[in-house]
Amino acid sequence: MIFAERKPIEEILAMIRGHKRVLLVGCATCVAECAAGGEEEVETLAPLLRMALEKEGRKVEIVTKTLERQCEWEFVEELNKLLPEVDAMLSLGCGIGVQALAERFPGTRIYPGVNTSTLALRAEAGLWVSRCAACGDCTLDETFGVCPVARCAKGLMNGPCGGTRPDGKCELDEGSDCAWKLIVERAEAANALDELKKVRKPKDWSNSRHGGPKRVVREDLRT
Repeated sequence: MIFAERKPIEEILAMIRGHKRVLLVGCATCVAECAAGGEEEVETLAPLLRMALEKEGRKVEIVTKTLERQCEWEFVEELNKLLPEVDAMLSLGCGIGVQALAERFPGTRIYPGVNTSTLALRAEAGLWVSRCAACGDCTLDETFGVCPVARCAKGLMNGPCGGTRPDGKCELDEGSDCAWKLIVERAEAANALDELKKVRKPKDWSNSRHGGPKRVVREDLRT
């Protein structure tokens, strides 16, 4: 899932300064799962903004709406009927959602209400850990379901560095297991340790974010 955290109230207030009626838009998927921008967070943030604005003597009306997804045009279209009533939108969706709204409604100012940080797994209540770097060249079949790009502090593709701690923790982050320790353990459990003798080629970064926006095309889905 995409993980995000709500921006500080002070930063949000500074962004919407000068507007009279702001549409606060939530997203019921990833940012709802990490308690940053779902319907509950929208309905919690709205009165906080109203109180803060009243305290500053500013008259700004906050209107609320939560979409199923901000990254799908069919759901974004639901905002059309509210657009004439507002002069700005504050999105609690991830960075993709913010950009989708800005692309669909170029004449309206769209502000980000959260900071998007990573693709993560909820390891336990209140703790999310990065699991995927979205590199576009997945080799999880070779590393037994552990991504060394996202989970090794050095992104090593062919075994651990020389600094792994005696307890199996990363030398750069003592709170994290060495990714390659996990890979070796899983290879042993699968009785396939010999597979790790294969030298993995350098990653194909041609589909990474460098060199312009990443594009993923499925010709069978295009019309």
